[in-house]
Order: sequence, then structure tokens, then C-alpha cells
Amino acid sequence: MLTVRRTKLAVVMASVLLSGMANAAEKSTPVFTPEQETRIGEIAKDYLLANPEVLVEVSQRLQAQQQEKQQQAMTATVIQNQDALLNDKSTPSYGPADAKVTVVEFFDYQCIYCARLAPELETVVKANPNVRFVFKELPIFGSRWPASLTAAKTGLQIYQQKGSEAYLQYHNAVYATGHNEGKLTDADISTAAKSVKFDVKTAPNVQGTLEGIGALAQQLGLSGTPALVVMPSSGASADNVTAIPGFTDGQTLNAAIQKAAGGIH
Repeated sequence: MLTVRRTKLAVVMASVLLSGMANAAEKSTPVFTPEQETRIGEIAKDYLLANPEVLVEVSQRLQAQQQEKQQQAMTATVIQNQDALLNDKSTPSYGPADAKVTVVEFFDYQCIYCARLAPELETVVKANPNVRFVFKELPIFGSRWPASLTAAKTGLQIYQQKGSEAYLQYHNAVYATGHNEGKLTDADISTAAKSVKFDVKTAPNVQGTLEGIGALAQQLGLSGTPALVVMPSSGASADNVTAIPGFTDGQTLNAAIQKAAGGIH
């Protein structure tokens, strides 16, 4: 009974405090005495200490709001940069050229969350043969772990030299090593490249492609990997684009694909 009373009192006092602050802002005069403000703070503190789950709930709600704002901002920049996302022929892609829906992933082979996403994405690729998948190599850990940059360059070279099938096989083989967060080795990369008969002697220069992907990531406001965009291959809008600035799962990706497909007329 005492807890209920204190809870009600804390809520009432918090409401009074907020109302008083608003009135004070309008009148530029204090509403509560310093002693009253101190007591209100004590009541609120006692309540939160006794009910820490409230802080967890508030934190989760704030996080959800921040993520929603980030998604909205990213969606707006996605629409502005449709051409760079969809039509860069030097960027690896897999699936029909005339696909109605495209999934774009920005990733780093050393990123542990990208590694966790990889088998989920592999399953989504197999389940959606009519969807095009674009792989944006973004080696953000390259300065810390050189293998990150080596793996990205090798992937781009394989795509430009051997095509989509070889690239996807290499891509999945690198993740299949289970080595990330600094554990990926040059030997891992070499083994994956040899499995698709990559000829390093005739490898193309892909530095420009890497720089272009990096610049695009900055324009989209990406702060890490993975990051994904699911969108119609033409006619993208805020209603049919799904921007995912972080880890996700296959179920969410499939739902985003259906959303993008549903927005096509």
C-alpha cells in the first residue's frame, strides 16, 4: 500500500514539477522554493531506485525513438542516392538485372555482426531468386586489421574478373571461416579466392570502387556495419524503402522485401 502511495506521489510530484517548469519558463519567475525542488528530487530518486525497471523501459523507448529517427534520415538519403546504390556496375551484385526489388548491404568481413548476419542473408538470397542483392564492401576496420581491407579488395577483384557466382561463393567462403574481429587471416582470404580460381596476376584496380563506396556510406550517414537498404529497383519512396542501420535477421529482411514489392505498381 505504501509503495502504491509513493508511486502515485512520485507521478503527481513529477507532473507538478513539469507544469511548474513550464509556467516558470513563461513567467520567468520561480514556482518552487529550493527546499521544495530538493524534496521533489528526493521522492523521484527514491521511486526510481525502488523501481529500476522504469529506467530500463525509458532507455528502451529512447533507443527505439533514436533508431526510428536514424532510419527516417537514412531513408531520405537513400532516395536521394538511388542511382549510386543501384547502378554502380563495379559493385558486386547477385540476382536478376531486371529484378523489381533490390537489397543493398554495406559490410566488413571483420565485423562480428556482419558475420552473424551472413548465414541469415545467405538463406534470404536462396529464398528470393527474383530479388537482386548488392554487396557494398566497406572495410571500416581496415586501419586496425589489414585483412579487412585485403578481403574487401579481393572480393571486388573477383567480382570484376569472375562475375556474380564466383563473388558470392568467395563472399560466403570468407564468412564460413568463422574468423572475424581481427582473426581473419591472409591465408583465409587466399583459400577462399583460390576456390573460385581467382587470378591475382590479372586482378583489376579497385581502389576507385572502394573510395566510391566509402563516399556513399558517408552521404547516407552510416556509422558502422552492417547496414542494409531494401527498396524497389525503381520508384523508391518513403513508403516502400526500408533502411536498417544495424544488425537484423532473415525474417525482417523478408518482410522488407515484401514491403518493397508491394509498393511497385
